[in-house]
Amino acid sequence: MEIILLLIYSGIVWLIFFKFKWLPWNFISQVIVITLPIFALTALILYLNVVAPSSSDVRVLNYVVQVTPRVTGRVIEVPIEPNRPIKKGQVLFRIDPEPFKQKLSELESKVPEFTAKLDTAEAYQRELGDQLKSARSTQSALAAKLELAIKREGQTRDLSGTGAGTKFDYEQAQTDVKSMRADLAQAAANTSQVQQKLSAKTKQGELSEVAQARAALEQLKAQIAYSRWELDQTVFRAPADGTVVNLQLRVGSYAAQIPLVPVMSYVENEQMVLAMYTQNELRNIKPGNDAEIALKTFPNRIIKATVDSIVWSSGTGQLPLSGTVPQTGTNPIPPGRFAVRLIPSGRDEKTFLPMGAQGVGAVYTEHGHMVHIIRKVILRVGTKLDLLVLKLH
Repeated sequence: MEIILLLIYSGIVWLIFFKFKWLPWNFISQVIVITLPIFALTALILYLNVVAPSSSDVRVLNYVVQVTPRVTGRVIEVPIEPNRPIKKGQVLFRIDPEPFKQKLSELESKVPEFTAKLDTAEAYQRELGDQLKSARSTQSALAAKLELAIKREGQTRDLSGTGAGTKFDYEQAQTDVKSMRADLAQAAANTSQVQQKLSAKTKQGELSEVAQARAALEQLKAQIAYSRWELDQTVFRAPADGTVVNLQLRVGSYAAQIPLVPVMSYVENEQMVLAMYTQNELRNIKPGNDAEIALKTFPNRIIKATVDSIVWSSGTGQLPLSGTVPQTGTNPIPPGRFAVRLIPSGRDEKTFLPMGAQGVGAVYTEHGHMVHIIRKVILRVGTKLDLLVLKLH
């Protein structure tokens, strides 16, 4: 663009000083003609860098999922091909499910046994309740009989003293009272024994035997649920739309549940475009500003975009005590720069952008609309030059 402006300026100078000779071509006019474009272009570029800042470092980044199996086993199927579109939910690979099926069957076979133990414990609790009711009833009946026996003892004592009754009846009544007291004491002991057994209850009102049997059954059910989950995890599905690059997993491979050893890298279709700017270029950039990018992957093409946000963080702003902020892209952000996230918009909203593609771009702020055209021309001239493949081999 600068060359075009200089050519236009040179044509105007030629018309004024040589074609029509409206002004004399002397030393003063020569100095003015030479210095004027230098100062004008310098001021224009400086102003342009404020109202329509450009970036020579635009990157296309994709989210990459390191695929690690959630269970360990031998791979029996890999039904995908590398560098082919994959839909969310499509099977990436399968692990031999037989060991997990056997484990699940073994656990499920124990359910009747643990259920029977719980039923036995609950029946024992009900039996203790019935025993307590029976013991209390027996104790109440014996207490009534004892009270009657004591009355009869008094009556026979009085009759024996007046001669109206025999001494034998009195002694028999005394024996009955002693027997009734012994029976009542035994009934009270039985009641106390049953109550003591029933006193060992949990907060839910269950015997400890019932609680233990129920806990064992619930633990078994949890193990069954986890075993079913493990069986389900033998089939690993795509977490999102994307592709698998550099697929090395093969049938017969051993997939281990180790986070640091992924079996493949899954590249999601969701991506973001980052433009790197120095700190003093960000003052006028706001979310919603229009932007344009030109990637070397697509020579002679301008991709429309919109500013989504400014990433106000950088690894240089964090102390090394707790690690570092994850770097953006394959190369770290240059010191003193921040990333501006761009989103393709308009007709380019669904445009395929290769992961790792680089290029240049510009953001058009709310200021200096008249000079935005200059930045657009510069961007378009640059992308036309990308059509040239400058190498000697």
